[in-house]
Parts: sequence; structure tokens; C-alpha cells
Amino acid sequence: MERQEVFFRRLEGCSPPWTHDPILAGFKFTNAYRASDRVSQYLIRHVIYEGSQSSEEVFFRTLLFKIFNKIETWEILKAATGEIEYSSYSFDAYDNVLTQALAAGRTIYSAAYIMPSAGRVFGYSRKHRNHLRLIERMMEDDVPQRISGARTMRDAFGILRSYPTIGDFLAYQFVTDLNYSEVTGFSEMEFVVPGPGALDGIRKCFTELGGLTEADLIRVVTERQEDEFERLGLRFRDLWGRRLQLIDCQNLFCEVSKYARLKHPDFKGVGNRSRIKQIYRPTPEPVEYWYPPKWGINSLIRPLGASDV
Repeated sequence: MERQEVFFRRLEGCSPPWTHDPILAGFKFTNAYRASDRVSQYLIRHVIYEGSQSSEEVFFRTLLFKIFNKIETWEILKAATGEIEYSSYSFDAYDNVLTQALAAGRTIYSAAYIMPSAGRVFGYSRKHRNHLRLIERMMEDDVPQRISGARTMRDAFGILRSYPTIGDFLAYQFVTDLNYSEVTGFSEMEFVVPGPGALDGIRKCFTELGGLTEADLIRVVTERQEDEFERLGLRFRDLWGRRLQLIDCQNLFCEVSKYARLKHPDFKGVGNRSRIKQIYRPTPEPVEYWYPPKWGINSLIRPLGASDV
């Protein structure tokens, strides 16, 4: 709840500090709502909804961005190519740009999650070359059209999951990102795949699961959110009427895992991590919050232009 309050305090132009919690103030934590994070906001506004809205082009842009998951890498590619689009894509051109970036000492992958190299599948020693070939294979296999025609989010997840290096966690993250677009129209309440951080966070919150799976427990927590806020006397400010979805609560358990490493170090969960890697550093560029238009909340956002939270 406090992390969401930080989001609104910054959005409303309050002066720092935005929280008196030393852990939240000193370390990087994602927003309560996944779509509010800086990288997700960039993806939604500048990757998904800029350019052609054909399923082929939206899929290509989204997967290319998410495999690296780094704004700076996208902007390097865009500056070099003029416009990132599958219709003009060239392996050699993209490889050259990324290879030069590496030679200049740039980091082209985000530290948020690890992308397996896929070297055994595609044969390159440079990871980015394998990932470009992975995207090519998916495009050649008509994955954009297959995703667009999928009846359920789980079906779309299964299509992504069938490709090399894309496990359960990444397939779930990628299908959620694609679902921000108009290519699909799935409910985020359809199903959830707990990542390693969420599994650890759940074990730090519950000594027993009562026969539920971790995915079941995330669903119970998500469905009962308003009842539990009321029971505990908590005033949670939602996202302009949009309640927390399964993906959000999955992420929140991951953040609980991180927070508890410092606040409750005696609770070990299912992992042995004892520190938080990323220190919080304010980002100078402001974020003008803008969400998938199909959510119907963009007209409710006040004020616009707040700094990154």
C-alpha cells in the first residue's frame, strides 16, 4: 500500500521525501501496478502504440523491446534504423548496431530478468544474435497471427512457451505485454504464472498454503483485495478504478520477497538471497502516465507529467 502512495505523492507533485520507510526510500521497488513502471510505460506509449497497429508489426516491436527490456537499447536501434519495423528489418543491420553498442561498453540487456542465450539452438556466441534469430523464427512461423487468433490468454501463452529459451515466467510476462495492445483482448484475471520471486514472497507470507497452489493463492488474494483492505482498515488507492489484477499481485509477492530480506531477514522463504541489488535512484525524465486505451482510464489521470516512480 505504501508503494502505491509513493506513486500518487509523486504524481500529485508532493515534495520529497515521498515515504519515511527507509527500505522503500533506499531501494528500487516496482509499482503496485505493473503497467505503471517506467519500462512498461515506455513500452505501452512508445513501442506498442507508435507505428503500425498490424498484429505483425506490434508483435515484432513488442518482442524485440521485451527481449532486451531496456529503453536505451530500443533508442539506439531506433536512432540507427530510423523506424523499427518488421517490413524493413535486417538481421545484419540490427546485429551491427548492437555489436557496436557492446564494443562501446554499453549494456544492452536489462537486469530485471535473465534472458537465456539460446546459443545451443542458433549457434552464435553473442547472445543478441541468437535472440534476433529467435524473433525471426517466430515471425516466419506466423506467431503474430496465431497469437491474435488465440481464444484464451493461456493458449497464447502456450504458443510463446513452445519456443526455445522462453520458459513459463517469460512466456507469461510476454503475453501480458502483448495484451496491452489491441492484438489481443484477454482478461488479466484469466490465469497467472508465479515467478521465482513470487514463490519466495508467498512462502514468507504463509507458513501453509492450505492445499492451494501458489497460483491459486495469488488468485484468492487478488479476488479478496477489497474485503481485506476493509478488514484491515487500509485505504488503498487503486488505478483510477482499475483493481489489482493477477499479474500485479504476482509482482507484489515478488516485491514482498525483496522487502523482507531487509525488514525480516529471519524469514528465508524458498531462496537464500539476503540483500536487494538495485539502489533507488530518481530518474530525471518525467513519465506522462498513459495506459492501454481499452482500459478507459487515461482521461482520469490528474495531474500528468509526474516524475518516474
